[in-house]
Amino acid sequence: MKKRNLTILASFLIIVAVAGAIAGYASLFNRPLKIDKPTFIYIDNDDNIDSVCHKLQTRLHASSLTGFRLLATYTDYDKHIHTGAYRFNPETQTWNIFRTLQRGSQTPVKLTVPSVRTIGRLCKAVSNQLMTDSAEIARILADSAYCASLGYNAYTLPALFIPNTYEVYWNISAQEFIARMQKEHRRFWNDKRQNQAKAIGLTPTEVSTLASIVDEETANNAEKPIVAGLYINRLRQDMPLQADPTVKFSLQDFGLRRILNKHLATDSPYNTYIYKGLPPGPIRIPSIQGLESVLNHAHHDYLYMCAKEDFSGTHNFARTLSQHLANARRYQQALNRRNIR
Repeated sequence: MKKRNLTILASFLIIVAVAGAIAGYASLFNRPLKIDKPTFIYIDNDDNIDSVCHKLQTRLHASSLTGFRLLATYTDYDKHIHTGAYRFNPETQTWNIFRTLQRGSQTPVKLTVPSVRTIGRLCKAVSNQLMTDSAEIARILADSAYCASLGYNAYTLPALFIPNTYEVYWNISAQEFIARMQKEHRRFWNDKRQNQAKAIGLTPTEVSTLASIVDEETANNAEKPIVAGLYINRLRQDMPLQADPTVKFSLQDFGLRRILNKHLATDSPYNTYIYKGLPPGPIRIPSIQGLESVLNHAHHDYLYMCAKEDFSGTHNFARTLSQHLANARRYQQALNRRNIR
């Protein structure tokens, strides 16, 4: 009888062990994610095992994390949590979810560097897409010694950035972000483009400066090479650029609809009505279209431009001052009719 009881007990223990093994296997190799497409979770510096699990549940709708917590306990994952962005597919098993997070095997994210008017706006736009804080990026870019080590100063710094969409890791540091921008700047300014700039008589930074004015003058990409050609004509004839956007920049008033004589009198190195040549640096981070419009500018003999009186955002171009004054009168009359001051 005793032998029979021992046999029953042994059989029971085996059944329990097998059941436990099956349950354990199921908890490790189940597919807990209730999502219908690949989805990211973002692990921050202040995350712990509980917040990681919370993100798995809320962002990826994980139905069971028993196996994940079991693995985390036996591997001390809570002491070695890696920051980053991680993308998971609906069919991903618990084991693979854990191993991806444990190894820090991030998925690159798309970072869009925009063409914006100020470095401050750039910092904010970048930090909205990355873990890096905007204040940290701004602090580094405000360091004159650091900027000088990159070959820039406070005036020319916007020329460093080439607006585009890049693949980066979400937890990239501010320093790594700037280093990546340097790399992309060198990639953009290949031998072909450098030779194009040299043929115009400009450095890459000067091309960026002129491109920033072109971008501010018109949002019409078809017009940009014409506008660029006009300013190049003025530079070659030693004429002031007389670009209204540089006056707005000098005043830091980008909403001005009408440039008056009092605005034109503003004493600033950016005021191209007072000072000949290009301003000391870009008045915004120029777009690739703006840069290409300067490098591949239209060849013509226009010297003057004025916004069209239909407020279409395009311009009337003129070869002579008398033609330009006629265009300007029509535009001023249109402003008056709309009571734009």
